[in-house]
Amino acid sequence: MISKLISGNGRARTLFPFVSSLTSNKRFQTTMPAISKEDLPETVTIIPTISELTKLGDFSNDIDVSLVGHLQSRYLVESITHDDLFKWTDPSSEKRFKLYCGADPTAESLHLGNLLPLMVLLHFNLRGHDVVGLVGGATGAVGDPSGRTTERTQLAEEKRLDNVNRIQNQLSNFLKQGVEYAKSRNFPIQKQGQIFTENNAKWWESIKILDFLSTYGKHIRVSAMLGRDSIQSRLKSEHGLGFNEFSYQVLQAYDFWHLFKNEKVNLQIGGNDQWGNITAGVDLISRLQKHFNRVSKPKDKIEEPSFGMTVPLLTTPTGEKFGKSAGNAIFINEKLTTPYQLYQYFINTPDEIVAKLLKVFTILPMATIEKIVQKHNEDPGIRAAQRILAREVTDLIHGNGMGDKMAYVTSFLFPTPDQPFIDDISANKLISVFEKSGILVRFKFDDFNIDDLKLSTLLAKVMKKSKTETKNLIAAGGIYLGLDRNQHIDPEDVVLFDKDHLIDGKLLLVRAGKQNYYVVEFS
Repeated sequence: MISKLISGNGRARTLFPFVSSLTSNKRFQTTMPAISKEDLPETVTIIPTISELTKLGDFSNDIDVSLVGHLQSRYLVESITHDDLFKWTDPSSEKRFKLYCGADPTAESLHLGNLLPLMVLLHFNLRGHDVVGLVGGATGAVGDPSGRTTERTQLAEEKRLDNVNRIQNQLSNFLKQGVEYAKSRNFPIQKQGQIFTENNAKWWESIKILDFLSTYGKHIRVSAMLGRDSIQSRLKSEHGLGFNEFSYQVLQAYDFWHLFKNEKVNLQIGGNDQWGNITAGVDLISRLQKHFNRVSKPKDKIEEPSFGMTVPLLTTPTGEKFGKSAGNAIFINEKLTTPYQLYQYFINTPDEIVAKLLKVFTILPMATIEKIVQKHNEDPGIRAAQRILAREVTDLIHGNGMGDKMAYVTSFLFPTPDQPFIDDISANKLISVFEKSGILVRFKFDDFNIDDLKLSTLLAKVMKKSKTETKNLIAAGGIYLGLDRNQHIDPEDVVLFDKDHLIDGKLLLVRAGKQNYYVVEFS
């Protein structure tokens, strides 16, 4: 069934007729994990369902080409250390890669900017290559100067260690969830690679500085270190550069060598500001292989190559770093950025970059993305491409089905002529859908003296505002209650809370102004 929109005259019109004509290819027989119908919202949608959007065989043009070339077309490649990566990631090549990217524990959660190199890892993993997510438990204590004009503020030891555990879990969860997301979109996984996570504190804690310098120091060239752009820019700044940050590239280079030697990792992925650190690792691996070959004089002196790849810096049309909202990063931790907030962030994507983001943050087939954008351009006001993007990213990060739930929440909170809300409402159904949105909060009747509780006092607690702010908002006509969003009028601040304000006696729905909603379950 094609998803439909109820038009003004009551007739249904199809927005995405192309979904019914997507071709099938028997070469790829894959099974899409079923999302139970009970979990899906029963409301009108103007975008195709997941099963309608991607069919068997839609990925054939994507997987029949060099993976690096394909990633380049998805805006996921900025620079590579060797052009052989194109031929060695061709489907006809038998070369296997084990690749890694790292993240330092500078915050308790990864953010959208961290996901670009992780998307590269996901694409490789889906094609049978092993991947490693590395958390910098050791290097995070030093601080990477790349892309920074000032030195990072050091975290307290306890906080840093807590961040290490959180980031390591997020790296693992994102990659594993990414595989499930790909399966749900019918991606033809013929042989999935393995997923690993590491903490570089595991090997750095046993290394003594004098031993390190005597063994590796002579293979590290200071002239190359000084020549890197990130170092030069800091040396010329008024704040200068400490030795701790200057040495960071040595630590990252050794990480690559350790993983190369002990875990057979041969490809490092990072942001474009990591190019100097990555090439330092490639250079160190080459030098150390030559050195140890001369010392041990093995019969077979074949030097195994290592490679590096960077992803572009993603920016908004105004030149700001993508993933920043009013100065705040968009995190993948659902407590820091709720699934609802994530969905809203992407549904508000400017038209100029929606096509790029569909390629970067989803694994939808390129041909499907082109058709989505073509249909979007015919009627941009419906924001169909943004709706698909928001659903895809929400599913990728928070699990299959979460995107549809957040679409349901959005259509309930903000019904529009092109996205009417048509569904039978009950408190229990709303609680179920809002459970993971990050909007729902819970109060107990016993926490209040409800026999003499001013509604303004309750609203102040719900909105986490002062009593004065709340009363001013009510006086200005900015509070709306219930399913019908009835304006709350109480100029004298005399209205008492009553259970009649609740939906089914248990759910309070509040809108403050035009955009801010609060959903409270009482028990």
